[in-house]
Amino acid sequence: MKILHTADWHLGKMLDNFSRLDEQRDVLNEICEIADQQAVDVVIVAGDLFDGFAPSSAATELLYSTLHRLSANGTRAVVAIAGNHDSPERIEVPDALARACGIVFVGFPNVEIAPFKTQGGISVLKTDKGFLELQLPNCDTPLRLLLTPYANEVRLKTFLGMEQSERSLREYLQEHWENLANKYCDNEGVNILVTHLFLMKRGGEKSEEPDDEKPILYVGGASEVYSENIPAQIQYVALGHLHRYQVIDKIPCPMVYSSSPLAYSFAEANQSKFVVLLDCQANKPIDYQAIELKKGKKLLRAKFEKIDDALLWLAQNQDALVQITIVTDTYLEAADKRRLLEAHPMMMPIIPELRKKQSNENLKTKALASLGDQGMEEVFRAYFEYKKGQSPNEEIMSVFKELLAGE
Repeated sequence: MKILHTADWHLGKMLDNFSRLDEQRDVLNEICEIADQQAVDVVIVAGDLFDGFAPSSAATELLYSTLHRLSANGTRAVVAIAGNHDSPERIEVPDALARACGIVFVGFPNVEIAPFKTQGGISVLKTDKGFLELQLPNCDTPLRLLLTPYANEVRLKTFLGMEQSERSLREYLQEHWENLANKYCDNEGVNILVTHLFLMKRGGEKSEEPDDEKPILYVGGASEVYSENIPAQIQYVALGHLHRYQVIDKIPCPMVYSSSPLAYSFAEANQSKFVVLLDCQANKPIDYQAIELKKGKKLLRAKFEKIDDALLWLAQNQDALVQITIVTDTYLEAADKRRLLEAHPMMMPIIPELRKKQSNENLKTKALASLGDQGMEEVFRAYFEYKKGQSPNEEIMSVFKELLAGE
């Protein structure tokens, strides 16, 4: 049995004012091609299908058309769960129609999928709250899936029956998963847990959540679930939420964040992006490999002290989304800013970085001292330095002189 694990598509996401939809269309086409080339039996999308609760019609159309293509006319199962950016109600809306193609949407942790069978040979053998067992057309053994989409703390407590309990959330998740695993996950099938959570190894280094990512936070310090909470019967944990490819732990099984398909912030600028291909057999360790994705624009950032150096770098990186910092003693002159903005079609707002700053107290003293024996221009200059931490440029001084002349 071959399974393709992907996550965190964030369809509709913008980078500043730049749409990433064309890039998303290209990289999802690449994922479809990988699924076909590798002849995978199942595709798992582990949450954050959209970037927001109210996606655009273009983002919605891209999701449905991609999942339909991945389903290969009902001969390949596709399972997609909700992440913390998704509206679970919206995720589940098309489920009745999608099941005819072998596509399963799971918005809530306590959803029990209604049995179905596609003309392509995919059928549901068993179902329970948060559990699904599938028979696939070209596989001798069944696939068991423990499915835990993201839910906020109130919903998770309700779904797991722990409203009045003082026990920790991770204890209840462990109990929930163990109950399902003990009931359904024997050695005669392939056993996978799919979830959109912050998972880490107890005592290990805590991975940083992506820039602009909505953090997963629960009351009582249970923002993360530990690898030790995973049942022993599980052979692989398909994770979503963190945007960098990483294997969290290998005991009792590989627990993998597949990564987002594109770099969505400049903190991800140097990251390679992947999907994960699993080669699965019942009662055996799962072989898995990360397949690097090539589509999408690079995100590049750099720092310069000279405008000409920045212009040369921008000319050399016309196909990337870029962010530059200009180190300066004062404000960036309007003419220089205009030259930089005109030099590149996909540049984020320029970041000015002051080379030196006088202490606020020194500037305040200077401003107050100037009141008694300086002209209005010098008083303004000292006040500006006190408030802004730098001298006003000539353009600002020119505007001030005009205002002063008008008075």
